[in-house]
Amino acid sequence: MKKIIFGTIFVTLALLAFSSFSFAQTENELRDQISTANSQIDKINKEIEALSNQIAITSEQKNTLATAIKTLTLERNKLIKERQQTEKKISATGLVIKSLSNEITTKSEILDKSKESLSSLIKDLNEQDKITFLQKVLAEDDLESLSREYNNTISLNQNIKDHIQKVSLQKNNLTVSKDKKENEQDLLNTLKKTITAKEMEISANKKEKDSLLIATKNKESEYQKMLAEQLKRKEAFEKSIEDYEAQLSFILNPKLIPKEGSGVLSWPLSSVLITSPYGSRWGKFHYGLDFRAKVGTNVYAMASGTVEGTGDTDIACKGASFGKWVFIRYENGLSSTYGHLSSIKATVGEKIKAGDIVALSGNTGSSTGPHLHVAVYASGGVKVDTVPSKACNGKIFTQPIAALSSYLNPALYLPKLLASMIKN
Repeated sequence: MKKIIFGTIFVTLALLAFSSFSFAQTENELRDQISTANSQIDKINKEIEALSNQIAITSEQKNTLATAIKTLTLERNKLIKERQQTEKKISATGLVIKSLSNEITTKSEILDKSKESLSSLIKDLNEQDKITFLQKVLAEDDLESLSREYNNTISLNQNIKDHIQKVSLQKNNLTVSKDKKENEQDLLNTLKKTITAKEMEISANKKEKDSLLIATKNKESEYQKMLAEQLKRKEAFEKSIEDYEAQLSFILNPKLIPKEGSGVLSWPLSSVLITSPYGSRWGKFHYGLDFRAKVGTNVYAMASGTVEGTGDTDIACKGASFGKWVFIRYENGLSSTYGHLSSIKATVGEKIKAGDIVALSGNTGSSTGPHLHVAVYASGGVKVDTVPSKACNGKIFTQPIAALSSYLNPALYLPKLLASMIKN
């Protein structure tokens, strides 16, 4: 019963996956499809070229903006340093002005005291001037002392005048220096305002370019995404051409399939007993040969070729198909699938030759007991594909899928069958 289910599922999957394979199509129809796909590829190529050019332009704009932003950043940093330097100069000038102000105050105090001393001296002299010189001489016993006192008074008076003049000059010089420093401070404050304004202008300019750079990067990313989508579309169309060409090759080149009875394939097992032949079985069609094989029996490659796929359908849908499988594309134009395996010994992409061990037989997938299922195809009509399983609510699994017309009877390409090799 399970074999009937397997046959139904497999045929359904094959029909579903290869509904696009219309092997009844004429050569002209296929060529028209190829021409249409090529036209679409040409159109996409032009779009890809345009997008690539746009990406190059956008990338150049991005680099230009990045350079401009870097320059603005350096200019702004320089202005910040200049502003800081100017602030230091303003501060230093302020200290000098303060020092000069203190000195001017000190000199003013000295002048005031000197003027007081001079005023007092002048007052004393005026008092002395009321006494005649003759009276002073008559009143003084020591004329020499009188003369010395008089000379000292005159000298002191002159010294005070000289001192006042000197301090006044110093004060004037300090006042001039202070005025000069205050002017210098005013200029520095003006310079600071200019630098600050320029700094703000550059910051605003940089902010604008930063926003523009982000927008440019987003635009570049958008173009990259569009380019990736176009490349994906191109790959899809190229893949469709490959599919069409595979059909065309299969239709137009039947000679690529080896002649029946040529024995181009060797036995997949060391001991051969066919338990279910290719053809009608239990009211359904059996697309392969079943060989008796205990679990763990060595399974050999039937010819030289490449392992193009391995997998396990039980992971997605237990008991619905091949179970563990190996797909090999041979160099002679044929391909084969080994199903219901217990272990896979080959790897995808591996080059193998006839007699190499590629798997161990088993009882996985849709199987009623341990055996080896062998399907053979014309290589042009089969591929490993991912399909939904109707048996498991649309779960996706991967396995070889072939056009029904590409299935071949393995017995026609294996060595000559003996009666003892077929189970009655």
